[in-house]
Order: sequence, then C-alpha cells, then structure tokens
Amino acid sequence: MSEENITRLEMDGKEIILIGTAHVSKQSAEQVKEVIEAEQPDSVCIELDEQRYQSIKKDSKWQDMDIFKVIKERKATLLLMNLAISSFQKRMAKQFGINAGQEMIQGMESAEEIGADLVLADRNIQVTFSRVWGNIGLKGKFMLLTEVVGSIFSRETISEEELEKMKSQDMLNSMLKEFTEYFPKLKKPLIDERDQYLAEKIKNAPGEKIVAVLGAAHVPGITEELHRDHDLDKLSERPPKSKAPKIIAWAVPILILSIIAYTFATNPSAGMQQTLSWVLWNGSFSAIGTAVAFAHPLTVLSAFVAAPITSLNPLVAAGFIAGIVQAFLRRPNVRDFENLSEDVFHVKGFWNNKVTRILLVVVLANIGSSLGTFIGGADVVRLFFENL
Repeated sequence: MSEENITRLEMDGKEIILIGTAHVSKQSAEQVKEVIEAEQPDSVCIELDEQRYQSIKKDSKWQDMDIFKVIKERKATLLLMNLAISSFQKRMAKQFGINAGQEMIQGMESAEEIGADLVLADRNIQVTFSRVWGNIGLKGKFMLLTEVVGSIFSRETISEEELEKMKSQDMLNSMLKEFTEYFPKLKKPLIDERDQYLAEKIKNAPGEKIVAVLGAAHVPGITEELHRDHDLDKLSERPPKSKAPKIIAWAVPILILSIIAYTFATNPSAGMQQTLSWVLWNGSFSAIGTAVAFAHPLTVLSAFVAAPITSLNPLVAAGFIAGIVQAFLRRPNVRDFENLSEDVFHVKGFWNNKVTRILLVVVLANIGSSLGTFIGGADVVRLFFENL
C-alpha cells in the first residue's frame, strides 16, 4: 500500500491516519478504498457536514428545490455561487471521468462495508459562508465574486499528474501562501478555523484507530491542530450582523426622498426632473440586468417599474420582483431540474436552464438596481445643488 499522501499520528492512545486527497482525483478515491480496507479503522471521518452529506445521499435534491422559496428567502445569490463553484469542480471531475467528491463517497461506502462509525467532521457550510462573507470586507467580496464568476467561464484543463502534484505538502504550502496574499482575511474562516474544527472532530471520533479523508490543503494545518484543544461551539458561532448596512439601507432612501420633496416644494419643475432621473437610472439599469439574463420581456418591464420603488424600500429588492415574475412566466419543469447538474458545466447552460436563468435574473436585476441607485442618487443630489 502506497504511503504517499498519508500522514500517520499516535496520540492519547489513538492511531490517526490522515489521507490527503484532491476532490476530483480518481487515484484519491482508489487510495481511500485501499487504506480503509487495509487498516480496518473503528471510525472514518470525512470532510463533509450534515447538509452536504444529505445532498450526496439524495439524488433528487434539485428536483425537490422550490425556486419560489429560494427567491423569497433571498438565497438566489448564494445558490448561484454554489452552482458556479460546483461547476468548476464538476468540469474537472468530468475531465477525469469521475464524480466530484468521489473520495468522500468512497469513504462513506467503505466505512459501511467494514462496519466503522462514519463521522461528519466538517463545520456547517452555512456557518463557514457566513464567517467568510462577514470577514473579508468590501474589496474581498468583490474579489471573491470575481473569482467565482471567472470559474464559470474558465476552460482550463490540467493533467491528472499535475493534479497529483498539487497534493505534495511543499506545493500546498506555496499555494496557501499565495492564496493568503490575495485573500488575507479569507484564509482564517475558510482554512484555519476549519482545520481546528476538523482536528477536534477527528481526535474525538470513537475508537482507537481513525482514518480521516480530507482535502490535501487541510492536512498540514490539521496535523498541527490535533495537538491543541478547540471549542467547537465557538467555532460554530455566526458573526454578529453589522448594523451599518441596515442604517445605510434606510438612510439613503430617506435622504433621496427628502431632497426630492424639498426640491418639489421650492421648484416643482426641478423636482420633476429629479424624479424622472431617479426613475430612468434605476429602472434602466435593472432592466438591462434582466435583459442580460435573457429574461422574458415582461420580466424586463417589471424590473424597470419595480427598481425605482424598491430602491426606496430596503424590505423589497428589484431582483425579488423580477425573479418572481420570471418564475411565473417561465416556470421550470422537471427536465430543467434534472438537467441542472449537467447544464452548469458550461456558460450557455447557465442561461438556457430555466432554473439558473431565474437566479441570474434575480442577481443581475439587483446589481443593476444598485448601480442605478448610485448614479440616480448622485444625479438627484446634483440637481438639488444646481437649483438651490
């Protein structure tokens, strides 16, 4: 049995075996099966949380999705990001003729075959997203979104030999160093905290021999963190929501309305000009966003009408209205949900599939409305000072 990518540790009377894998490597999946069968561990830990574990177990997860619920709960952007990220991973997996995450699936199957306890060792994905998003600042959010969008359009291919080289610890250390330089605040919640969480779950797994199936990037950190104690409850806390966005969300419309109202009282024609500017900038940019998503013409119209109003009401977004209208006019059918996992392989699929098109409508309508609010608000202020 090859010891490459395997780290063995002895601590507190337990033998811990860490397998560093690449999530789209056929050799990784084969090695997981080989190690578990040879070692016969008491527990197998896998780098999944309950939510991702259930998603893998349920083949019908997309068919069960309620698109209206996704829009109402404002999860369209999150779902679109998840699909974009999985699109990149699945394209690589398809290149090598395996399922993305096959090594985790193999860990689940092998644990069941030998009667070992299966431990879901990773932190809840929503908690990680929350801590990532809340700690990277405006610049980090822009860079992260750029990376995610770029992954949709990427057509990069690599050889499996190059993929295997990525699992060497020297290569990993250099990768993480470069990663930290670009996203200094992203590494802590995405890598460091999860290393701590995974380490705590692994060393507390039942039995005296434990095999852990991990993404190779986590192995160096977990090897260190296993010798420390960590508070899982503290690592699972969601960051407190800042009050600033809510204050800004209400302050901007109040300011805009106050300026327009004052201008109307002193110079009605200038007030009308301000109102027209606000409507045209907001409505046009939001409509353009929905048009870029190839939305139904009535959806484009609804975005144009809704954006100037929703921009003054923080409780409702233009994308919410446009998304609901698009979902009614172009309701996804069973085939759209069944094809979703295949359609996200390529850019055309994101626009052709009715599910992802609705998500694009929501996101792009909101982005357009935000731009319109910024430009329209600036124009309202300009007209105000010109007519003092």
